[in-house]
Amino acid sequence: MGLADLLVSLAVLSLVMSTNLTLVQQGWRAYAVGSARVEAQQSARIALQRMARDIRSAGAGTATIGFDAVSLAEPARIVFHRDVNVDGVAVGRRETITWKLDRDVLRRDAGGGAQPIVTGVRALAFTYLDARGELTAAAANVRAVRITLTVAATNAASPGADVAATVSTQVRLRNR
Repeated sequence: MGLADLLVSLAVLSLVMSTNLTLVQQGWRAYAVGSARVEAQQSARIALQRMARDIRSAGAGTATIGFDAVSLAEPARIVFHRDVNVDGVAVGRRETITWKLDRDVLRRDAGGGAQPIVTGVRALAFTYLDARGELTAAAANVRAVRITLTVAATNAASPGADVAATVSTQVRLRNR
């Protein structure tokens, strides 16, 4: 075996190894993007379910004393009330709840400060509907809320990878 054969063997081996390395890198990148997509979807779903459960309970707790279930109805923030201790007043801890987007953090404030729920939020949109299902801007007329939430993955595979999940639902206020 001569020097020429050795050089040809090394060249072929280098080509095979570089091809294998490229395939392994692409496989890991695909795995990371898939993992990031699942993380974004799970975060968005969990936050959406929690918001829906809270908003559904707006106005709960007292049938005899009237109060506005929703006091602030903005495109990226909602403030609503429920009478948890059934004392006829819907103010205080756990009775006034605010959901809002603070930069890229979805926060929930139930009287103990705005707690972070999900990070990496790109967009949050509330659309308010009245009893007939038509759009309304008046908080006192809100009977249903459409929520659209877009969450980006925090562990994206590469800087160029755009991994985000958008989820939406419509929630009817049970107590109005």
